[in-house]
Amino acid sequence: MKRLLSFWSASSPASQGLPSALLAGLLALCLGSTGCSVKRLAINQLGDALSNGTGTFATDDDPDLIRDAAPFSLKLMESLLAEAPEHRELLQALASGFTQYAFAFAQQPADELEEKDLAAASAGRARAKRLYLRARNYGLRGLEVRHPGFEKALRANPATAVRVTKKADVHLLYWTAASWAAGISLSKDSPDAIADLPLAAALIDRALVLDAAFDHGAVHSFLITFELARPGAGPDAVAKSRQHFARAIELSGGNQAGPYVSLAENVAVKQQNAAEFKALLDKALAVKVDARPEWRLVNTIMQRRAKWLLGRMDDLILPALPTENVKPK
Repeated sequence: MKRLLSFWSASSPASQGLPSALLAGLLALCLGSTGCSVKRLAINQLGDALSNGTGTFATDDDPDLIRDAAPFSLKLMESLLAEAPEHRELLQALASGFTQYAFAFAQQPADELEEKDLAAASAGRARAKRLYLRARNYGLRGLEVRHPGFEKALRANPATAVRVTKKADVHLLYWTAASWAAGISLSKDSPDAIADLPLAAALIDRALVLDAAFDHGAVHSFLITFELARPGAGPDAVAKSRQHFARAIELSGGNQAGPYVSLAENVAVKQQNAAEFKALLDKALAVKVDARPEWRLVNTIMQRRAKWLLGRMDDLILPALPTENVKPK
């Protein structure tokens, strides 16, 4: 459930609304005005601009720069949300932003640290889990804004509850499911957390029904991993993962490294297929990060993971046992 993300996807265009000078003026008005309706208007307009303005993150080729810049953006959106708690676009941006930040800048570094410093890796994963749950809560709040009572209904009967959602909800369904599943993957010692897995499954399955092509195959990329972990996964889980992989590659034109990494790390490792593991990661590394500028950051991050996985190949794939030569009698 970890390698699911298309980092700060540029499917949402960069801010097309207010010029920066006017935004600054509106922010000052927000903070100083005693006129409630004017203040709320300014907050809502600034929230709209911020929630739609992550495209410059997606095109960056310097993950360390984004790691340092993203917290300010996320905290600013949280501050605005405190003034406009039902701002759906802010809730949506926070659900996706915290999920992606948690994976790229908390969980992945923790994974890389594990061999050198187990305590630091455990702390990093604990932080990632907290961030994933924060993202999940924002996603649930966003769904609640459009569908009052949604979370209560989801917990009572997931399959029935999700039927109220529409195509316009797919962004929230996807990021809520992604953050929830990722948080559960870091909570394997918690029966209560694991018991929530069917809820995440209901959300992502509904997203697939409503818009299977969402964000160039993001739902299919998620399901490459999730099919192996979902409740009641059967003997056909690997086949389903491979089907989702094929569709994700088709919808992304083969220009995203993520699906290759997901299939290698989950299916090839599960099947102990060394040749496929290496071939998939080589394909991930062959993706040209500048071919699609809106995916430059996600591809840079996923190629870093591909290199790390290749370096751990001997730990992940056991050597084949020698075949004994048995002479016929």
